[in-house]
Amino acid sequence: MAMTMPSGAGENSDIMVEINTTPLIDVMLVLLIMLILTIPIQTHAVKLDMPTPSNAAPPAPPLVVQVDVDASGVVAWDGSPLADRAQLETRLTEAATSTPPTELHLRADAQAPYRAVAMVMASAQKLGVTRIGLVGNERFAQ
Repeated sequence: MAMTMPSGAGENSDIMVEINTTPLIDVMLVLLIMLILTIPIQTHAVKLDMPTPSNAAPPAPPLVVQVDVDASGVVAWDGSPLADRAQLETRLTEAATSTPPTELHLRADAQAPYRAVAMVMASAQKLGVTRIGLVGNERFAQ
């Protein structure tokens, strides 16, 4: 028993596998034209009064003071050890009132007592030094 395929004259055995994209393109063009027509045309502009450039000299760079706290808690100002807290506060007062402003770079030894480092930072804040940087902790930055 063999299977027979109908072979009529009017039958088409080919299946259409292509999509007709012409209507899709027509719809997209109509949507594009509608979008272009609905976008408002800018009829006004905002007038800006730009400042005139000044030829003033740039501000002077700040003076940098290195304050070190070693492992035994001794505080040094630009490399010279300070005798006591009063001498530190005298120098911090001078730094707070100087022009241009002084930048304080605090470098504490890893074994320095926390009390000594906190004392330097508290004295600087109390006397008005606003620019304090911690030096030596770059290895902890991510």
